[in-house]
Amino acid sequence: MDSALIGQSLVSGLGIGCVYGLIGIGFCVIYNASGIVNFAQGAFVMLGGMITHVLLVRGQLPYFAAIVLSVLVVALLGVVIERLVVRPLWKRNAPMFVMILATLAAQIVIERLTFLAVDDQPKTLPVFTDLPPIMVGGVAVNIQSLWIVAGSLAIVGLLALFFKGTRTGKAMRACAINREAAALQGIPVHGMLALAFGLSAGLGAIAGIMLTPTQYTAFNVGVPFAISGFIAAIIGGFGRPFGAFLGGLTLGVVQSVAILSFGAGLKTVVALSVLLLFLFVRPSGILGAAK
Repeated sequence: MDSALIGQSLVSGLGIGCVYGLIGIGFCVIYNASGIVNFAQGAFVMLGGMITHVLLVRGQLPYFAAIVLSVLVVALLGVVIERLVVRPLWKRNAPMFVMILATLAAQIVIERLTFLAVDDQPKTLPVFTDLPPIMVGGVAVNIQSLWIVAGSLAIVGLLALFFKGTRTGKAMRACAINREAAALQGIPVHGMLALAFGLSAGLGAIAGIMLTPTQYTAFNVGVPFAISGFIAAIIGGFGRPFGAFLGGLTLGVVQSVAILSFGAGLKTVVALSVLLLFLFVRPSGILGAAK
């Protein structure tokens, strides 16, 4: 197999892997704050690209303004879902599978509303920087891929600073360790849960905005992204944000190599095979110990 082709595949895998990692971090942020697995996370990714496209085309807003407004709108939607869908169930101590079904229902509702409000046609966004690819040997490195990698690393670094260096971040970590003890210390647990949903939704929107210039978005792309992000979170060790990012990179590279070797039709099969492998060999994830 041509080494340049393999290198090109690895570059592509790292780019999409960063997006999977951000989605996986979104799963971890909510899970750590509440113990809830939010399968509406894929809808946030879809909405990031979709709302930005609508603001650009219909609203005629500048690109940067459309991006910022889109992230804010999606983050607010995350808070709304927490308030209207998750919190009533959480207060009643509903079983986990009920909450998962509720978030899946929210995902479907968001997809249908997006279909009605926009249409069913694929949408894309302009690249952030309109420059030719950088050639490294025989490998063409797309500038948008560099934006994705750099932006993802910056977000991971900022999240680490947020959780370790701010009172709010430490409060969210306290809620993740023991909600009852955090409440006794005066931490507003319900407020931390709303913040977790807003932060997770914003991360999903950013991932969608960075990815849409290289791939299309449509009303029904949320579920595949949610599944990939969920697999990334499990590979990294569920509940460990940095592990989820490493899991996303792993999944992206493996999928990219699988597409090169076996074709795009087996991409999902390979992703699920990687998931099963980690569940059998290293169920605690990349950052955990093998069992």
